[in-house]
Amino acid sequence: MVGLIALLGVACGGDPAINSLPTLDGRAPIVVAHRGASGYLPEETLEAYAKAIDLGADVVEMDLISTKEGALICRHDPNLALSTDVASHPEFAGRRKTTQVDGETQTGWFASDFTLAEIKTLGAISTDAERPQQYNGLFRIATFQEVVDLVKARSAATGRRIAVYPETKNPTYHRDLGLPLEDTFLALVKAAGWNSRSAPIYVQSFEPGSLKVLRSKGLDTKVIQLIDADDVDLRTGALTFVAPYDRPYDWARAGDSRLFGAMVTPAGLAEIRTYADGIGPWKRYITTVKGTLDAGGKVLDLNGDGLINEADATLQPPTTLIADAHRAGLLVHPYTFRNESRRLARDYQADPKNEYLAFYALGVDGVFSDFADTALAARDTFLRAQGQ
Repeated sequence: MVGLIALLGVACGGDPAINSLPTLDGRAPIVVAHRGASGYLPEETLEAYAKAIDLGADVVEMDLISTKEGALICRHDPNLALSTDVASHPEFAGRRKTTQVDGETQTGWFASDFTLAEIKTLGAISTDAERPQQYNGLFRIATFQEVVDLVKARSAATGRRIAVYPETKNPTYHRDLGLPLEDTFLALVKAAGWNSRSAPIYVQSFEPGSLKVLRSKGLDTKVIQLIDADDVDLRTGALTFVAPYDRPYDWARAGDSRLFGAMVTPAGLAEIRTYADGIGPWKRYITTVKGTLDAGGKVLDLNGDGLINEADATLQPPTTLIADAHRAGLLVHPYTFRNESRRLARDYQADPKNEYLAFYALGVDGVFSDFADTALAARDTFLRAQGQ
């Protein structure tokens, strides 16, 4: 914890006369409700988005995939088995299949084989066993248009400027199916009156090609390049790169051998700046973690819970990514911040607010959080320390 306290001391200063924030534009970092209030309710449902807004989130985030007829729905995965109760619907048993998604073999039920009306009969389920399960099956899958309508209505009712943060999910996969996402998405953005840099919307994707296509077709919103990795090797603290999380799938299809890690180099950031306004890196690109090893080189179970995870690891010195990205004129919105103790490095002492404080102090421009209320409480603490 000493390192975290020192970090906060440097960033928050101790000098009440210094009130400037370390973000790109000097404004307070935004809190993005990742898939809605997904720490509390089944993700990417209208109920989860409404709760996130009630909690005070600045932005609600969604992943967009396509139905059989090309409607854009809010789901993280084309495979509906991962976040819905489709397996309990005998009328759809015959649609279970094995296919490839971004080069990965998956078995389940896939949204592109269902009409929107059929998908609306499914119930969303929690994707984390540690989270509330009593709402499973109660809420329907939302369309992007329904979320736009909700956000507009709640913005008008509350007087708050609530933004959306849609992602074109698996765009090459959808293009191969004959269901390209970009034209339909752009039409919805234009119809909402949001096709401008000042509009309450950020558009994101892991595939640079999708963002470039949208730009070429006239998208004028703020654009964010997502940057992934597979995991952290807790023996070394190094990020690992295993398909399909090793590189953008459009790069893989084009024979581009670069990994996602190439994006965080000065050259990679300069390239991103030609088509995007910011980056959304996995947070381990900013501060990674490393375990304590025994004599045989194995990671020790420091908390004695019988599991090896980030709760047994300690923070490593932060990288220069935020400073490098800001130098390139790019916003930095890392993902994903969660409250579960298994996801928190030992330095945070099982208090998720400490993780937010550390990242706010480093100068992130926003955070993707499953628990927007925790992120907002930590931001209040941070801003008070800054004299804001």
